[in-house]
This record gives sequence, structure tokens and C-alpha cells, in this order.
Amino acid sequence: MLFEELGMPAAVVLIVILVVSIALFHGNQIEDDRSDGAAPGPKPLPIIGNLHMLGKLPHRSLAALAKKYGPIMSIKLGQVPSIVVSSPEAAELFLKTHDAVFASRPKTQASQYLSYGSKGMAFSEYGPYWRNVRKVCTTHLLSASKLEMFAPMRREELGVWVKSLEKAAAKRDVVNVSEQVGEVMCNIVCKMILGRSKDDRFDLKGLTHEVLRLTGVFNMADYIPWTAFFDLQGLKRKLKKISKAFDEVLEQIIKDHEDPSYSDETSVRSEDFVDILLSLTDQRMDQQEQKHMMGRTNIKAIILDMIAGAFETSAVAVEWAMSELLRHPRDMKRLQEELNNVVGLNRLVEESDLSKLPYLNMVVKETLRLYPPGPLLVPRESLQDITISGYHIKKKTRILVNAYAIGRDPKVWSDNADMFYPERFVNNNIDIRGYDFQLIPFGSGRRGCPGIQLGLTTFGLILAQLVHCFDWELPFCMSPHDLDMTEVFGLSLPRSKHLLAMPTYRLLNKYPN
Repeated sequence: MLFEELGMPAAVVLIVILVVSIALFHGNQIEDDRSDGAAPGPKPLPIIGNLHMLGKLPHRSLAALAKKYGPIMSIKLGQVPSIVVSSPEAAELFLKTHDAVFASRPKTQASQYLSYGSKGMAFSEYGPYWRNVRKVCTTHLLSASKLEMFAPMRREELGVWVKSLEKAAAKRDVVNVSEQVGEVMCNIVCKMILGRSKDDRFDLKGLTHEVLRLTGVFNMADYIPWTAFFDLQGLKRKLKKISKAFDEVLEQIIKDHEDPSYSDETSVRSEDFVDILLSLTDQRMDQQEQKHMMGRTNIKAIILDMIAGAFETSAVAVEWAMSELLRHPRDMKRLQEELNNVVGLNRLVEESDLSKLPYLNMVVKETLRLYPPGPLLVPRESLQDITISGYHIKKKTRILVNAYAIGRDPKVWSDNADMFYPERFVNNNIDIRGYDFQLIPFGSGRRGCPGIQLGLTTFGLILAQLVHCFDWELPFCMSPHDLDMTEVFGLSLPRSKHLLAMPTYRLLNKYPN
């Protein structure tokens, strides 16, 4: 049951069930909701709608329902009418043909507390404020020139990381790959955004993980408004707590950057994302930008968005890629052979090598097809009534695009759609940046992820170092077929159990620079 999965106390569950049972006597509303040319879908219960059908892994549950009801499926999440999109053709209609109608975000309890009232880029409503925030982020933080500026820093962090893994390999240690990838990703993100490696004063990685987890939970208060008062899941209390903790961290980060003496203890500090955002508070912004930007709260919301967006999604993708390569030694060997031929065994992989590694890029695409960073893309909301494919969709309807279902659609990917098979991309020009709707792990259209290039670069670079610098084997005599590949649902899609493996160093030089 959904209630058990959400961890509600037994007494609260009984109260909710009682309320639902009483409401079952008033079923006329259901029939009314199914009139007016609505898309097909499962019959909802009063009050809770179809929430009880989501289960622990909503992306899988909704994919199964879509096989019965179709790629444009109507469901009710509590009192909120919703559409689930589950095919490339349907996704193109919503994210391209009618993109402007579905360019907004619904207000949620999580965005209220964790995005400073939806002042970040990811969760703000469509309009002038969002356009200006996106312009600031794409121009000043995520442009090609800015990403290139941080390339030496990424190289330095990866070099230190490989050395630490080399020492573990020399001792024949079992490495927690999930933890190690998270650490290096945290250091890279902290260096780019905050100007220094991980700060021991606060657990930024832990806070970010909790933010993503809470943001991804199906919160009853968002779908049955009157339940917000009772906080049945305890989420409001948790959101307030994590919001306060993160705000204290962000406040300290900004104060550090305002202090002229602030610098990394180990090196001269270069300009970072926070410096850039703070610089935009002066008179260099045009009048329109100044109208919507850039107070302290706005800066905090954008920093939190950037940290959350950059950190866990790439780390989780590397976890899944390594998991599949360990399960498919032939693919691991082929990737290593490509790296041997292009890079050689005398150095680490450079960012300039990535475009010359077609099989690595196939592995990246195949991983993101099977394990999109957000299995259900961040929800959208319709700005007006509209009819699509003959189905009437009302204003304020919530739109859930099931990237997980689209990536495993057998009509697109054949009968082996659930298999890890990078070679499916040989002579296949499917674009991963949101132009081809068979593969949209980063979304598409106006609300597509603006950090695609950063995400693909860090994912490819970290994965390449792991495969190029080390041979890997599963510990404890574990067979590749025994590897647990179950996931945990959230805003991202991490493994349910950390990936453990034993590395053997394979480069010719002992201490890479």
C-alpha cells in the first residue's frame, strides 16, 4: 500500500482509510471527471485519486499502466488532474509542438521550502522571472567558455582521485564505487560553484542527497491540499529542517565570498559560480534584468539548483554505467580497447579525448536510456485549456513525462529494450540533447536542462578514468548475474545498494599527473 511505503503511523493510516471509505459513497464525481473527451486512464478513487497505484517505483507503475491505457494517459493524483506521457510521439507533442502551453511548473511544498518560494531556475513558474534566471545561468554559468574555464580544475581533481584509487588497488581493497564517485563529483561541483574543494564545516553531499530525495517524494499535501494541515507524512517538518540547514550553509558560503581574505587553504582561489552571481548584483545588469534579479535569496535559490543539478545526477549515471559494464565484461573490454588506442596507457583521459571515443559515447547514451537521471521529468503544468490528439486537457493539469518508459519502449528499441546493448547506437544518430524524443534524459524544449554539456562532460570523463585506469572485478566471488540492479525512486534514480568492486591499476606510469 502507498501509505505503508510512505511510513505513516498506523493511527493516521486508519484515519485516512476511514475518510476515504466514507467518501466512497459519493462516486458521481468520478464519472464527471471522465467526460469531456479526457484521455483514457484508470478509474480514480475519491479524494486520493490514483495515488494508491503508484507503489514504491512510480516510474515503473506508470509505465505498466500506460501499456493498458496508452501513451497519453489521464490519472488523478489526489485532487490534481494529471497526464502521463509515455511515448516519443506524445513527448514531442507536449515538449515541442505545444511547448509554450506546458512550459510552467506547478507549485509544490518542496519547491516552496527548498527553492525559496520557487525562485530557482528548475521550479519557478513560466514568465519573465524564469526567463531572466535562465538567461543568467546559461550566459554566465553554463556557457561553453565558462565550462572551458573550469577544465583545468576538473583535470586536477580527477588526478588526485585516481591516485587515491591507485593506492586502494595496491592494497587490494574493496572500493565503494558509489561513494568514491560521489566524493569526486562533490569535489568537482564544490570547486566550480564554491571555489574550493569539499568544505569540512558542512556535509554538502548529504544535504544535497536529502534535498533530492524529499523533492522526489509524492507528497500528499501537493495533491490533497487539506492534508497539508495535518502533515500526514511528516514531510513539511523534514522540508523545514533541511531548508533551514541548507540556508545556513548557503549564507556562510556567500559571507565567505564577500570576505576579501577568503581563499582555499591549499591554493589561490579562482573565480567561481558564486563570485559570478554576486558580481551580477551591481550595475552591470540591464534594467530588465535588475527588475527580476538579483537579491540574496535569488542567489541562494540558484546556487542550490546548481549544486543539486550538477552533483547527484552525474554521480548516479556513472554508478549505473559501471554496474552494467561489470555485468557485461565484453563491453568493458571493448571500451578499454578503444581507450588504449585513442589515449594510450601513459596518461589519464583528457576532456579533448571525449569526442574521439565513439564507443564511450554509446555507453553514455545506453546508460542514460536505461537509467535517466530523472525517471519522471520534473513535472510541468498547462497554462491553458488545450486539445491534443483529440483529448481535452484543462488548464492547471499536471504533466508527467515518463523518460524511463520512453527509453524502454519496445516499439522504438525493439524486443531487447531492457537490455544494456551500447551497439544499438552504431550508425544511429539519435541525439541525446532533447532534439530526438526517443531519448530525452535531460528533457526538451524551454524547460530542458541547461546543464547538459556539463553533465555529459563530467559523466563521460569520470567513467572514462575508471575504465581506463583500472581493471575491475566484483568482490566476494560474486557473479555478474548476482549484482543487485534495483533502484530507488526520487528526483534522481540511484541504486538501492552501493556498488562495490575491486580495482587493479592498469596504466604504465605509476603516478599520473
